[in-house]
Amino acid sequence: MAVMTPAGDYRTTYREDMTIFPTLGSRVALWAGIALLCLAPLVLDRYLLHLLINIGFLGIAALGLNILVGFTGQISIGHAAFFGFGAFASAWLHDVLHVPVALAIPLAGLMTAMVGLVFGAPAARLKGLYLAIATLAAQFILEDFFARAQWFTGGVAGRVTEPFGLFGIAFDRDETYFYVVLAFVVVMFLGAANLMRTRDGRALVAVRDHYLSAEMMGINLAYYRTLSFGIASFYAGIGGALYAHYLLFVSVEAFNILFSIQFLGMVIIGGLGSVMGSLMGAAFMVLLPEVVQGLANLLAGSPIDRALRLGASISYLREMVIGAAIILFLMFEPDGLAHRWRLIKAYWKLYPYSH
Repeated sequence: MAVMTPAGDYRTTYREDMTIFPTLGSRVALWAGIALLCLAPLVLDRYLLHLLINIGFLGIAALGLNILVGFTGQISIGHAAFFGFGAFASAWLHDVLHVPVALAIPLAGLMTAMVGLVFGAPAARLKGLYLAIATLAAQFILEDFFARAQWFTGGVAGRVTEPFGLFGIAFDRDETYFYVVLAFVVVMFLGAANLMRTRDGRALVAVRDHYLSAEMMGINLAYYRTLSFGIASFYAGIGGALYAHYLLFVSVEAFNILFSIQFLGMVIIGGLGSVMGSLMGAAFMVLLPEVVQGLANLLAGSPIDRALRLGASISYLREMVIGAAIILFLMFEPDGLAHRWRLIKAYWKLYPYSH
């Protein structure tokens, strides 16, 4: 007697449906990707490693903003200020309190989360444009604090800090610091993916999708809206701390409103409500200016260069291209790069019978 087995992918439990890597192929791809990244310092030059390190710590901070904006439906245009607070906090913990850098980075994330909870308190009662104005105020308040709190930030002179060290080994080169950033990226992104599988993660999404229904189900809107600000700030603080111990100098001028807009661009381009989309958006925003610069170098001396004066206006051209990219994504790919990647995977999974 033949045994009948179901054809297709049937998931019979909620736990199976929420599995992060549901297939063997996805798990193999994950470990293969991590292994290839571990080999990157052996085959890539310092310039490419520099870009990957930037993508790493910016991706962590962008993921925090995506948890707030994409998963919870809140808005923040002051994310760069929390990124900066994490950078200054880690440098202050190490330089003044002599906390080891390996411990100062997570502590800086916790300190930033506390600050985020304070500024996120208005989220309990505000939404939409009013919340955006409140987060804009947080941006300017923290910028002013950075400039005046010389004991914490070094004032307008900034603060010099030390490289990451562990067990007496200094990770002060791109080839070694890359592994530090990679480790934090893996831990933070897996943490966010697992958060979305928990009751709290599902509550955050419920607040975004329909807050009235969520409230009727017993979800405390004020608690979860404020919590989302704390989580977003924690991720921003970790990213900022990694940034500080990579550049070894933190400047007050770096964390302005334009930087906050760039973080919003990362989550929009990568895909709102997508964990992996945050990293894709960060990669796009880091690599796009480099592509623009490369094109300008190729056109140097050509009639197009003489007509448009690309060499003299390349810095402005970069900002214009970033703004144009955000507009084009909103018009033609509102779900971001993550959605496009899912469509590509589905196409090849079903090929040649996809339609």
